[in-house]
Amino acid sequence: MSSRTEQIAKLNDLLRATFLTGKVVLTEGIASLDDDRRAEVLSRVQSFSNFSTDNDPYGERDFGAFEVAGAGRVFWKIDYYNGTLDGGSEDPADAKKTTRVLTIMLASEY
Repeated sequence: MSSRTEQIAKLNDLLRATFLTGKVVLTEGIASLDDDRRAEVLSRVQSFSNFSTDNDPYGERDFGAFEVAGAGRVFWKIDYYNGTLDGGSEDPADAKKTTRVLTIMLASEY
């Protein structure tokens, strides 16, 4: 893995684990879950570590999926935008040039 990819993965892990270094978007399906299920989803996103070549082929740790009883399959994805959120980031490895957006959704909403 290149140092650039390692830096992207590190920044993605920081957002996912803390929800503090970017934006977090919950879709309508996630927002409408009862409090306990929604809390479980958020906790499982933050602690997600089941990365493989199937769900993380580029090593950036920017996607995950899991099942939640009573809610079904949940996806989360991190996308890289510029500072004004009107285009892609020119360099996702540079935290100053990138706004990360973590979207959490039910698979049925994809």
